[in-house]
Amino acid sequence: MLLQFDRLANDRTDRVGVEIHSLIIAGWAGRDAAAIEHHIEELAALGIPRPSTTPLYYRVAAQTLTQENRLTVLGPDSSGEVEPVIVATADGLWVGIGSDHTDRKAEASGIALSKQLCGKPVGSQLWCYGSVEDHWDELVLRSWATIDGTRVLYQESPVSSLRTPRDLIRRHTGSSTLPAGSLMFCGTPGAIGGIRPGTRFEIELSDPVLGRKLTHSYDVDVLPVVS
Repeated sequence: MLLQFDRLANDRTDRVGVEIHSLIIAGWAGRDAAAIEHHIEELAALGIPRPSTTPLYYRVAAQTLTQENRLTVLGPDSSGEVEPVIVATADGLWVGIGSDHTDRKAEASGIALSKQLCGKPVGSQLWCYGSVEDHWDELVLRSWATIDGTRVLYQESPVSSLRTPRDLIRRHTGSSTLPAGSLMFCGTPGAIGGIRPGTRFEIELSDPVLGRKLTHSYDVDVLPVVS
């Protein structure tokens, strides 16, 4: 899957095309056992089974990635969630933002299956990972959802609630980096007020140290389920 990114490194911006051939979604990626349990219970309320281990890595088709501002889903039971993403290129690791949009009804039958059923929106800007690694825990994730016509704050948490990308990568590959052409979703905080669908999702990764943000937004078009 070819994605286009504007990359910012050392006050210099370039635009690159990156062919993604490996998409990994790190689930249950929280650092705090209590926070992980909260998210497990949050999903259990929707009938979603407990994971066999944490963190858990799901391989998903790279073709599900999208940078469009509209996402078409089947049925009314899907929702987004903001996540930092790591993109591996020939010249190193880069930080982006994405939404692990998931069909929650299908998730109750099988998480791996549900991961394949919805597109995975990602933003079009990247930061050099080296420029944020030393203050990673000060970055903040936020998302807003439009629910019943009202825009609400859906998620807000410092990334310190999640395992660091380097930790997730080591646990997955046994090394400190990913192969070029890989993209990893790095976990999400819990939803404020519980997981629920919306017609629009806005996602943000804020860097208060360097005074910048990565953002992306998309509207959700729902196709009817016909039986």
